[in-house]
Amino acid sequence: MTYPSIFVTGTGTGVGKTIVGSSILYHWSRLGLFPRVMKPLESGCSLGTDNPSDAIALRNAASDLRELDQICPYRYKLPLAPLYASEIEGNHVDYSKVLQMINDLKSYEGPVIIEGCGGLMVPLTKKIQVLDLIKDSDLDLLIVSSLGLGCLNHTQLTLQIAESNGIRVSGIILNDVDGVIDISKKRNPQAIKELCTAPLIGVFPYIPDLVEEHRKEQLIKASSSLDLEKLKI
Repeated sequence: MTYPSIFVTGTGTGVGKTIVGSSILYHWSRLGLFPRVMKPLESGCSLGTDNPSDAIALRNAASDLRELDQICPYRYKLPLAPLYASEIEGNHVDYSKVLQMINDLKSYEGPVIIEGCGGLMVPLTKKIQVLDLIKDSDLDLLIVSSLGLGCLNHTQLTLQIAESNGIRVSGIILNDVDGVIDISKKRNPQAIKELCTAPLIGVFPYIPDLVEEHRKEQLIKASSSLDLEKLKI
C-alpha cells in the first residue's frame, strides 16, 4: 500500500487547518493506519512555547507518541511569521534541519501530514517561504479554505501559486468556520469545482460546541463529510 505524505496549507490564517487536519488524522487512526504528523513551525503560542496548541492537537489526533521537539521544533510566542518571530525571540529556522526531519518522517510506513503556518507565501527565513518547503520536501498539497465570501479568490490564488511552482495539489477542503448562513456558502462548493483544477475533497461542517472531552468523536463524525479516498490511501 502506498501512503500519502501531505502538506496542509491554508488560504490564510484562521481558516481551520488544524481542525481539518486533526479530523483526517483521527479518521486514519480509527482505520488502524497509524499516521504521523509534524507542525515544523508554530507561532502565536499564547500559553508559552512549551504548549504549542496546534502541534499538540495534531499529535493527539494522530496518537503520535514522539517528543514534542520532533513534531514541532520551532515554536514562538509572538503571532508573527517565523522569520519575524525569530528575529525577536531567537530560535532561527535551520531550513536543512526541517527538510531532514520531514524526509525522515516520509520514510515511515504510514500516512503523514505536515501542517504549515499561514499560507504559501509566509517567510520562514529571508530566502525561504512555505512553498519552498513543500517543493523541496516533495510533498503533495492539501488546501484548506474558508467556505464563505472570499473563498473563490483566495483558493484560486493559492492553487495558482502552488501549480506555477510545480507543487502537486491533492485537493481542496472548504471549511465552514462560523456556521453563519450565507448564500455564497451554498454556491462556492460547485464554483470551486468549476474554477479549480484540483478536486474538491468536501465541505467541512461547522462544529458549534467543539469541546475537549468530545473532540475525537466530533471530528471523526465531521470527517465523514470529506471524500478522503481522493487522498490516495
